[in-house]
Amino acid sequence: MKIDKNSKFYKPPTFKQRMENLKYSILFWKGRSKGMIYTRSIKLDDLRYIFFPKDFNEEYGYLGSVPYNEDGPYFKAMLPLVLAMDYEARPKLCPKWFLRFLEVFGNDRSIVRVRNFTLHELHRKLTKGIRFIDYKTKWNDYDLRISISAPEHLQNLADDIENGFYSRGAQEELVEQILKLDPNASIIWGSIERLEKQLEKLEVEKENRDKQLDSLVEQANNKLRVE
Repeated sequence: MKIDKNSKFYKPPTFKQRMENLKYSILFWKGRSKGMIYTRSIKLDDLRYIFFPKDFNEEYGYLGSVPYNEDGPYFKAMLPLVLAMDYEARPKLCPKWFLRFLEVFGNDRSIVRVRNFTLHELHRKLTKGIRFIDYKTKWNDYDLRISISAPEHLQNLADDIENGFYSRGAQEELVEQILKLDPNASIIWGSIERLEKQLEKLEVEKENRDKQLDSLVEQANNKLRVE
């Protein structure tokens, strides 16, 4: 039943009552479940995550599903995006540990679940709804797809990272194929189309050489049969 706050019978809760409600919500460590909806049980490791993050992924974990392998190519590609999102999302006087606190007790350390709506809404308001939703690859390991909730300029940055990552990966793959056909080939980086044409030319030349070789072998075999 929805409470009519404009009703003359409505009495707003006192500050003490609000704090009591918040306290019980925070101290309710055990996760809850209702049908297919559930929340995690809070553990001591969650408190360590809040106050003593062990790596980049945990430090910026309040943004959502940020990359975690600091030695991997995806992390290095998306590092500028995560830092830019932190700059836009975090209020200047707000420490990251407080946003991680809201991430645990409000968002249940999830991009889909909500543990406490009051804290969830506070997190959303402070971060302006900026969220790192997901990243994955599709057709190739360099076909990076980034999904974020953010203003247009951050979306544009994500698009540029995707396009640049794809271009570099595709060029590296083409160069590898070119050098297999011609180890001494001259490589000019910067254009997928140019490298594709160079590879196509080498493949045609190889095909012609193979045909000539097959023709010579066939002629030699025919000559031996005649003799």
